[in-house]
Amino acid sequence: MEFLLQGLALGLAYVAPIGMQNIYVINTAISKSKLRAYQVAFITIFFDITLALACFLGIGALLSRYEIVKLAVLLLGGLAVIYIGIQLIRSIPNMKRDVDINKTLLQVAITCFTVTWLNPQAIIDGSLLLGGMRASLPGVAANLFIIGVCIASFTWFTVLTTIVSVFKHSFNEKVIRWINIICGVVIIYYGTKLVYTFINTILL
Repeated sequence: MEFLLQGLALGLAYVAPIGMQNIYVINTAISKSKLRAYQVAFITIFFDITLALACFLGIGALLSRYEIVKLAVLLLGGLAVIYIGIQLIRSIPNMKRDVDINKTLLQVAITCFTVTWLNPQAIIDGSLLLGGMRASLPGVAANLFIIGVCIASFTWFTVLTTIVSVFKHSFNEKVIRWINIICGVVIIYYGTKLVYTFINTILL
């Protein structure tokens, strides 16, 4: 139980800081139907947990060993994230629409995959944090620890979506429009940093 709680605490500390995943989940919960908000939340949880498991099992070693893989993730991830940010800025909120018809579920899944698996910072941080913990824990304790991390991911995104969905009626379309713009700018900033890192790595 001790290692499970450790994993839960570290998982919450890892996933809670505002990043691309949280921005996307919050924005969806504010501007879309509850159904779509929870779809995004659960798809994000799936990709977040699979990334955590991959980091725990040593994906960082793969990036360190094969430079071409790291460069591909930086470039493709950066460009994809910038595209998501631009689309977010261009989106026009419509609070009268109950069902999100802007994107198919497949498109939502691709976006959730992009802000998670094509985010080199999340991969590197996760590999260092979770990979380091795995190395320091014996077999059974390591299993309990990663289960705690997975529970943290599920709990965080579910609660975040619920809270934002409940209070979203406090926002009007003008406020949501500005939230879209701010979130879009932040996401473009993340993407630009990734492309900048790619260029610096190539030039060094």
